[in-house]
Amino acid sequence: MDDKVEKSDEEWRRELTPEQYRVLRQKGTERAFTGALWDDHEPGRFLCAGCSAELFRAEDKFDSGTGWPSFSRPANARAVASERDSSHGMERSEVHCRRCGGHLGHVFQDGPAPTGERYCINSLSLKKGR
Repeated sequence: MDDKVEKSDEEWRRELTPEQYRVLRQKGTERAFTGALWDDHEPGRFLCAGCSAELFRAEDKFDSGTGWPSFSRPANARAVASERDSSHGMERSEVHCRRCGGHLGHVFQDGPAPTGERYCINSLSLKKGR
């Protein structure tokens, strides 16, 4: 995970769909219950759509009722990083891919045991791996 991915804005625009670019590079979000992975319950790994880093695992995914894929923890401690987000009149913790810096979503402290965390992630930020 130490191999940082750095690309120009032009490279990101060429490699990502317009929707992925809006979410991953411009910190956008998708509407609830519209993403391809919010209701996915199959085994596997969830990878960053920008750089293919493993971010989350199916065994840590749960139905939060929010309409976004939700996870109780990242695949490993170095998979994601977080920073304060005070946009939209709220105080939240934004989550991004540690490898490429792509915006994933937010983490909240209202998840299930044992972590108590809910990583609320955009489907557009992820791709499914086996």
